Formats: sequence, C-alpha cells, structure tokens
Amino acid sequence: MPGPLRNRGAAQSPGEQRATEQRPAFPLVSGSQRGYHPEPVDAFLARARAAYEGAETGEPMSSAEVRRTAFPVKRGGYSTRHVDAAMDRLEEVFFERERRARLRAEGEDAWWAETRELLSEVRGRLQRTRGRRFRRRGIFATGYRRSQVDAFLDRISEMFERRELGLSPAEVRDVVFHSEWRGYDEDQVDALLDAVVELILSTRQ
Repeated sequence: MPGPLRNRGAAQSPGEQRATEQRPAFPLVSGSQRGYHPEPVDAFLARARAAYEGAETGEPMSSAEVRRTAFPVKRGGYSTRHVDAAMDRLEEVFFERERRARLRAEGEDAWWAETRELLSEVRGRLQRTRGRRFRRRGIFATGYRRSQVDAFLDRISEMFERRELGLSPAEVRDVVFHSEWRGYDEDQVDALLDAVVELILSTRQ
C-alpha cells in the first residue's frame, strides 16, 4: 500500500555525514530515530537570517519558499517537531514583512481586494463535488488519497462559511495525506493549501 505523503521531510540523504562539533541548533533525536539532516537545516536558517537582515544576494527569500522547503532526513538528526515549529514561525515573520511592504506600495484597499479574489478562487475549488475537486493522477501513478483530502477541505470550507479561524496555519501546512493509485494530483492540492495558509495569515492580522 502506498505510504504517507505531504510533509516537510524529504527522502533520506544517501550518505551519513559526521555531525557538527558545534552545539546543535535544535534537539537531536536518538540514534535509532530519523530527524532532519542538520547541515541543510543550518544552511537554510543562516540564509533566512541573512535575507531578513538584508545581507542576502540574489533572489530574495519569500514566505512561500519557507513553506515549501523540505529537508533530507538521517538517523540522529534534528527533531522534526522543533524544526517544523521554527519554520512555521519563520514563514509568518516573512509573510508579515511582505504584507507590510505591499500595504505601503499598494495601499490597504488593493491588499484586501487581492485577498478577496484569492478567497473566491479557493471557495470555487472547495465547492466542487467531492472526489472531483482536483485532477487525478494517471492509472499507473499515485496521488493523495481523495477521501482524506476531501475530508480536510470540508473542514476548511466550514471554517470559511463560519468566518472563524478554526484552523491554524501550522495545521494546514503540516497536514499529511496517504497516497493511493489514481489519487489527487499533489501539486494542485498543495497549491490550494498554500493559498489557504495565505488567507489565514492575511485575515488574522
């Protein structure tokens, strides 16, 4: 049976590299457990710090990039729970900075107009028939299990109907769907969940 999909961890790295001699930035899991490989995590956080302080060169880091970043795993790596929590906070910091910059550049009316447009697009997808909300994978390919995705989207739809933030950004970011043959297209589902996270962050400011 296909296994679970959608989480921040990527496939295991091919080699086990020697742990850094410096004090680890996050707690390490026991040697038999798998956690995030420390070196990619440390490198990303160093880049994020430079980006926030304006010292990064090249393409600026965005909240969307933080949200979509995945790390390889290894035995005895960083605790995934602690790293994920730090990444969630980091995304919100970058999103708030982006929001303030856009408010200064475009004004509050333009900001809320874009937010309403995004909400309309998301609702349009949520209102589709269960089992047909997204494109399905080919006959020999796996995708997200449709029943699990639809059940989670029903919770999101109810949240919007009640106009209450019943889900946190972390709950949407970290949701895990199992896979099935001819399941929902992962890219389409992930894109919608990204939009939902943006809506939650936008409307709770």
